[in-house]
Amino acid sequence: MLAVIRILILGVFIVLVGIIGSLLLLLRPFHRDNTHVAARVFGSMHRILGTKLEIRVPASVQAGGPFVYVANHQNSWDIFTMSRSLRKGTVSIGKKSLKWIPFFGQIYWLSGNILIDRANSSRAHGTINTAVKAINEKQLSIWMFPEGTRSYGRGLLPFKTGAFHTAVQAGVPIVPVCMSSTHKKIKLNRWNNGKIIIEMLPPIATDTYSRESIRSLIAETYQLMHDKIEALDEELNREKAAE
Repeated sequence: MLAVIRILILGVFIVLVGIIGSLLLLLRPFHRDNTHVAARVFGSMHRILGTKLEIRVPASVQAGGPFVYVANHQNSWDIFTMSRSLRKGTVSIGKKSLKWIPFFGQIYWLSGNILIDRANSSRAHGTINTAVKAINEKQLSIWMFPEGTRSYGRGLLPFKTGAFHTAVQAGVPIVPVCMSSTHKKIKLNRWNNGKIIIEMLPPIATDTYSRESIRSLIAETYQLMHDKIEALDEELNREKAAE
């Protein structure tokens, strides 16, 4: 019964926010902070899922920017959890097809996120140039999921290169965003689904890397995120055991 109630609440929420949000966004379409506002609204629904969020942002991230944020992508619940941590002046990169999802897609597009056509390799390649232009000309940060797909409990998947080429070409740091594991930990029929920690790591400078050494940057970032996610999971397990 609880699961049905939650699904109904989330469904009504998406419809209402889609309609009202789209109308409001028409007043300032593609504004630099639209994505932040929309993400905060969607992220507030983590409470309906029965979770608590702890978001950790180092001072170096709070005071700096623009950045290329790279985050682990676990499942469809990320839109109600991970999104809460998205900062002002940040847009994400998503599939062009997202624009046609009823209610959500219109908000995603009007928020100013960058849409790519994965079926067209030449256009997808041009996305890096589009992102670099947004960083350099508009001072926007870019949010990307370097795994390229949801992991669904398979651990941190291998990274694709797009986010890292973007950071190197734009000359901005990478900020890893690590969320503790949520796979099979959010159960809609359970009232309390525990705490989730989202932690941003200190920025990784990219000025010493080139296109030829991009694999080293990817390996460094991957290892930092892998270790941090494991540490967050261990921290939460200790807290649960101490209860």
